[in-house]
Amino acid sequence: MVREKDVCWEYGDKLDGNKVRCKFCLRVLNGGISRLKHHLSRLPSKGVNPCSKVRDDVTDRVRAIIAAKDDIREIPVAKKPKLGETSSPGSILPNKPLLFVETSSPVAKGFPALNQIDNFSSSSDEENAEESIALFFFENKLDFSVARSSSYQQMIEAIGKCGSGFSGPSAETLKTKWLERIKSKVNLGLKDTDNEWVRTGCTIIADTWTDNKSRAMVNFLVSSPSRTFFHKSVDVSSYYKNIKSLADLFDSVIQEIGPESVVQIIVDGALSYSGVANHILQNYGTIFISPCASHCVNLILEDFCKIDWVNRCIVQAQTITRFIYNSTSLLEFMKKFTAGQDVLRTGITKAVSSFLSLQALFKQRSKLKLMVNSAEYSVNSACVNKQQSISCASILDDNEFWRAVEECIAISEPFLRILREVADGKPAIGFIYELMTKAKESIRTYYIMDESKCKTFLDIVDKSWHNQLHTSLHSAGAFLNPCIQYNPEVKFLAAIKEDFFNVLEKLLPTPELRQNITNQILLFQRATGMFGCNLAKEARDTVSPGEWWEQYGDSTPVLQKAAIRILSQVCSTPTFDKQWSAFQQIHSEKRNKIDKDSLNDLVYINYNLKLGRPRSKSFDLDPIQLDDIDMTSEWVEEIETPSPTQWLDRFGSYDVSDLNTRQFSTAFFGANDFGL
Repeated sequence: MVREKDVCWEYGDKLDGNKVRCKFCLRVLNGGISRLKHHLSRLPSKGVNPCSKVRDDVTDRVRAIIAAKDDIREIPVAKKPKLGETSSPGSILPNKPLLFVETSSPVAKGFPALNQIDNFSSSSDEENAEESIALFFFENKLDFSVARSSSYQQMIEAIGKCGSGFSGPSAETLKTKWLERIKSKVNLGLKDTDNEWVRTGCTIIADTWTDNKSRAMVNFLVSSPSRTFFHKSVDVSSYYKNIKSLADLFDSVIQEIGPESVVQIIVDGALSYSGVANHILQNYGTIFISPCASHCVNLILEDFCKIDWVNRCIVQAQTITRFIYNSTSLLEFMKKFTAGQDVLRTGITKAVSSFLSLQALFKQRSKLKLMVNSAEYSVNSACVNKQQSISCASILDDNEFWRAVEECIAISEPFLRILREVADGKPAIGFIYELMTKAKESIRTYYIMDESKCKTFLDIVDKSWHNQLHTSLHSAGAFLNPCIQYNPEVKFLAAIKEDFFNVLEKLLPTPELRQNITNQILLFQRATGMFGCNLAKEARDTVSPGEWWEQYGDSTPVLQKAAIRILSQVCSTPTFDKQWSAFQQIHSEKRNKIDKDSLNDLVYINYNLKLGRPRSKSFDLDPIQLDDIDMTSEWVEEIETPSPTQWLDRFGSYDVSDLNTRQFSTAFFGANDFGL
């Protein structure tokens, strides 16, 4: 059939009954290749759900194909004259164009000299609209990722419904009327949150950062199971070393939220909060102070990168990526071998970017080897007689390099998994202890034959886990988590029980509140009553721990209330846009004359709109990875460094044909996790 020859069939599988399955999202579409094209193009108003996983380069290609096809349809086919008939210019009606109606493009309107050139080509209304939008982005230096926001497409569709002649709001209207209206709508969306706090409690997050003017800012966020929202931002530059002033600031935030609702306060460690923590612990007996799990795990990954052989591996990998990404022709050549896939990933931190990029590079290793050994590569102008090309080819053909990459991936992946679990605003306090234990166990398993390397990595993990991250609240969360408590292979240490009892004493400070608590703990541990019913057993591993207690903990009301409050808390600050603070973006030179209240309203709206996005369950959206490659990173930017040295270390012989060559056993809470 003719349809089978369509170039877009490489993106879909033909099924029976005129159906096609998208190779990116696996959605089955009715209507064949035409529906698939509109699905991949992500164009609105086509009656087809847009693909959420298609690559941008594929979308651009499919849109070009659709546009070309539409242009052909718009050009009328000249009617073949009958024998003996002749046509003359005078027989053509002057008010009917031969092929198209000339329209001036938005660029031509801004640059009249371009009108003469523009008249040689036709632009459809859709092309003019896209060109106008592109000009708006370019003129105002907007990041291209703005086009991925949900409000962007909503804006386009809303304008389209208004028809021609619609005028957008003025700068003054945006600053006054719409700033106030949208702030009110954001507030309305948060009004029911405090009702949830009565049951679950909440976590105050103090996210500290410093801008390029050396101002110290603290963003206060409040998190509960349903959502995390931005409370306010405070400039503490004038008193960031004054313990009393900082303590007063935290006091005011606690009072604004309500001390009875606050379970814990998470600080990220950017400022010295030891004095503030002591003040809070002394004045608020039921509030806990915890470090940011994301921050602590990132410090572990940073220390991994400092190990000599790991650092050498990263430097050599960067030699490859810098060489490829600094040549347009070479980058396009590489993507022919990798089917359009990049070998770089930008993470939320420098260390995360390094290990994600090693993963991306490792997945394409065989195709990269084919590339450098191909005849086309040897004659490519970007490669001929260049030292970087020789070094790149040498590294790609070095099996010891790939063994080191595989080793880096195996060691870092358990900690990247922890970041993914705690980064998306989920109540993860019942899992952080188990996740860290499993990560440590994976190191022991991987280096079962190399005690020296095992000790090197475990010492780094233990330094962060014992000295910074681990708190009694984490132990209590593990003890109360049903999927851990009822795991027959888990043996809780006395230290975990002791932490759990200490947490209960803080949450239940009087004998009256603790009445019958021992019996309630035993009912839970022994899975008696509702705890042992089939529904409760089946839900242990499928329902969040806090919801599990809410459903099946009625026979232990005091313990149930405490368990829900503990297990409903997050472990870290949100990780969206960590490289660019919303406050710093908004408080730019363009807005340095804006009044303080409007500035604060802008920050409040911006943060909460981002935090209010639905948490995606799609496996292709990685919460620790940013959308675009950072072209200013050391993985891309050329730097003056000597040629990478040859490998000095030699690794044991094992199969590196697949990332899952090493199987990690189930981790348990053991004495090694406490250094006992």
